[in-house]
Amino acid sequence: METDKTLSLAILGSTGSIGQQALEIVDKYPDRFKVLALAAKDESEKLKEQINKYKPEAVAVDDLNVYQELKTLFSSRVELKLGIEGICEIAAMPEVDFVLVAVSGAVGIVPTLTAIKEGKRIGLANKETLVAAGDIVMKEAQNNNVEIIPVDSEHSAIFQCIKGEKEHLKKIWLTASGGPFRDFSCDDLKKVTVEMALNHPNWKMGSKITIDSATLMNKGLEIIEAHHLFEIDYDKIEVLIHKESIIHSMVELVDGSFLAHLGVPDMRIPIQYALTYPSRMVSCAKSLDFFNLRALHFERPDTERFPALKLAYQAGNIGGTMPAVLNAANEVVVEAFLNRKIKFISIPEIVEKVMEKHVIVKHPSLEEIFAADEWARREAERYI
Repeated sequence: METDKTLSLAILGSTGSIGQQALEIVDKYPDRFKVLALAAKDESEKLKEQINKYKPEAVAVDDLNVYQELKTLFSSRVELKLGIEGICEIAAMPEVDFVLVAVSGAVGIVPTLTAIKEGKRIGLANKETLVAAGDIVMKEAQNNNVEIIPVDSEHSAIFQCIKGEKEHLKKIWLTASGGPFRDFSCDDLKKVTVEMALNHPNWKMGSKITIDSATLMNKGLEIIEAHHLFEIDYDKIEVLIHKESIIHSMVELVDGSFLAHLGVPDMRIPIQYALTYPSRMVSCAKSLDFFNLRALHFERPDTERFPALKLAYQAGNIGGTMPAVLNAANEVVVEAFLNRKIKFISIPEIVEKVMEKHVIVKHPSLEEIFAADEWARREAERYI
């Protein structure tokens, strides 16, 4: 991709944390990036602000009421689209160079596949796409010669460290902050409230991913994602608790060398790298101050207190439809926790129960993945 041309962007999930930070980068480099299209779920006020500011050619929303509201306000200025079909249309727009997939949940799968089939470069900030349908998505990307640039800080770190070293790779080390409860006992975890779980010590993220970070399910999903992105076996993916979130991940090479990616915990760094790859530009983020670091800490994750990590390894190793079931059940129970219907410790407990009842399809089609997803959601609701 030419590095001096203006890049036309479609931002799927523009009102979420990743989408808004991507737009901060657009603000810093208005000559380099043009916002051609936006997509969101139902956050009408934020979306109205974005339409007025960035003047996109097309906007898609998943909510009928918001769609009708925007239609009344913007129909003469913006092409408005509705639902998953509308999001896919945006991802496939001929003028779009780069699609940032920053929606939350399995809803990201179909727009990602649409963008791949249209030959778009993709910045992937949606774990669930590869967790649920990684085999299909990566095969489609390979067939269409499409680059998927990871936006997660951990996978962006590995993507950068692994360049030119793939044949020498021994192991991937995914770092995890450990979330707000890394030092909690089992009894402490029983008393966790929604407010406590949403208070992440290092990162500013959306509510779903913040809860996933607190349970370590987020890291579990990243394990499955890394397996697909970097074509690496699960026994070569290690998780390391690193509470400072300064080392974003590492690769271990066969000669004993480790290559690590360091930086302040600021998502604008990996987002911008995905947008500018393979070149780099000055970031909005602060520089890392080594003189104030003093110490970096590392420890092994405790899968007894945080069983979600163990469940993710199990789902990944089983394969087939099981990762989709893990992901779908987790989405439902996290939402239930946020709505104060279940306890924090019930999140992995219910996910495990759903996984135990699932009849696996080993080499599923996309339709079978979606069927497993729907089944897991219904099953999780039953336990709630």
